[in-house]
Formats: sequence, C-alpha cells, structure tokens
Amino acid sequence: MTTRLYEHSVFLEHLTPPGHPERPDRLRAINLALEHPAFAPLQRKQAPQANEDAVLLAHPEEHLFSIMRQIPEEEGEINRVETDTYVSQKSLQAALTAIGGAMAAVDAVMAREIANAFVACRPPGHHAEKAKAMGFCLFNTIAITARHAMRHHGVERVAIVDWDVHHGNGTQDIFWDERNVLFCSTHQMPLYPGTGKKEETGAFGNIVNAPLSPNTGSEHFREAFKARVLPALENFRPDLVLISAGFDAHHRDPLAQLNLVGEDFDWATGRAMEVADKFAHNRVVSLLEGGYDLEGLAESAGMHIMRLMKG
Repeated sequence: MTTRLYEHSVFLEHLTPPGHPERPDRLRAINLALEHPAFAPLQRKQAPQANEDAVLLAHPEEHLFSIMRQIPEEEGEINRVETDTYVSQKSLQAALTAIGGAMAAVDAVMAREIANAFVACRPPGHHAEKAKAMGFCLFNTIAITARHAMRHHGVERVAIVDWDVHHGNGTQDIFWDERNVLFCSTHQMPLYPGTGKKEETGAFGNIVNAPLSPNTGSEHFREAFKARVLPALENFRPDLVLISAGFDAHHRDPLAQLNLVGEDFDWATGRAMEVADKFAHNRVVSLLEGGYDLEGLAESAGMHIMRLMKG
C-alpha cells in the first residue's frame, strides 16, 4: 500500500491580506518540494468538498452560519473574521474541501486502500474552538475528522498528535470532555494562544500537553515527546492516529522561537507511525497546520511525507 496526498487548487484561492503569514505560497513551497523524483511513488488525489453539515460534527450550527455570512461576494475582497483570521470569496469552499479531503483520507485508510495520507490543505484548523474562529482557522478540521472516523467507521479510540509550535487550543476545547479522544500537544510556551499548560488534562486525563521553553531545540522536543506523548499513546492504544502537522517549530520560522530541524519532524512522524503499527493497523492521517517560513516548511513537510511513504 502507498501514501496518498490529498490536494486541491481551491486551497490556493483562500486569500489573506498582503504580508499575512498564512498565505497561498505555503502550499506552492510544499508542491515545489514534492517535485523531487523521490516523491514519484506518492499517490495524488483531488480532495472532495464536504457538505456543510460535516462542520456540525464539531461546531454548532450558528458558528457555521457566522462564517457563511462573512464570506465576501466579490472576487478579491477580503473580510476580517477576528484579530488575524480572514475570509475571501473561496474561503468557505477551501475550508469544506480541507474537511472533505481529511474525511476521504480516513475513509481510504479504514478501507485499507492506502497505508496513510497527508492532506495538504489550508486554511489550518487546530485553533478553531467549538464556537469561535481564531488563529487563521475557521473550522477545526482535525476534530471534524476524528468525529467522522468514530461515527462513520466505528473507530473507538482516536489519538491526535499535534506538534505545531502553537498549542491546539481548539482541539483541546472540543475534546475536553471526550474520553475516547486523546489529544497530545508539543508547543512553545509562552506563546499564542496562551493555553497548553501541563495541568490542562481534560475531564478524563485525555489531554496531554508538553510545553517547551523558547529557544530550546531538538533535544528538549524529543525528550518531551518520549516522556509525555509516547507513554500516553501507548496507554491509550488508539485505533487511528491523526496528526496536526504544523511545521512552525522549525528554527527558521518567524512566528516562534523553537529550534527544530527537518529531521525532528521525520523522527516524530516515525514514532507516531510505530504507535499506529502497534495498535491501529498502521492507520495514520496527517493534516497540514502551521509553518510560515517557506524554506523551513518545504524541508519539514517533505521529510514528514517521505517518512510516511517509507511505512
């Protein structure tokens, strides 16, 4: 079986203001890296667009309607949703296609069509709380994906591993009271959005935060992963592993102060895959989150995808 990349041109049509770090060039940088001959075996598929009802797996109806109301009618127009989160004419379509691609990836790994998948999507999702868009995110794609796996495939235990440099406050918010979803996050602290302390453990001990101090690098990241994330995953015994793959902990990234390198994401991917091999029949679906230096993003995402392809 192979690794499948879910992609769609509409992801490039989610527009943000000039100078905004979450921009279409992020995907162009990844696509350029994937032109290397080493990625020739990577299976590529166009992500389908999800129905609007899919959003309701993780958000109330009013949140969906709120985003819909703010979508501009004119091409090129950009509306501000909150502090640093924006929408353009194709943003709703892009967000629904990110959800559709992620759900299709779960469908494919559950059907054993593929070994694993990476969804190269934007806007990102892990900051979107139950009823609030924030941090460049409109809907929480990975939370919706987890609920889809549980409701449509009977998956009993979903583990979400989030190594974005910013804490996935939205994912934590949505699954705080859900014992069958384990959320594990490594992230810089202090840093936006300000959540993610070790003491934040969820209603059932299902939240595992591993905050990292600014200006630390590979050694501290791997220690935290081995000391907190991996034991939690082993104890949880997931049936499916989802990854919020943010690459903004890379040392080149302008929005944070961690000092990871591409090999660290390769290593973390391998560890998550070992857990999936042991408990989840190798089922791994990874979604793009952050990463705002184009060179660092291309390097890190490329090494992440290559590790998925090596199985």
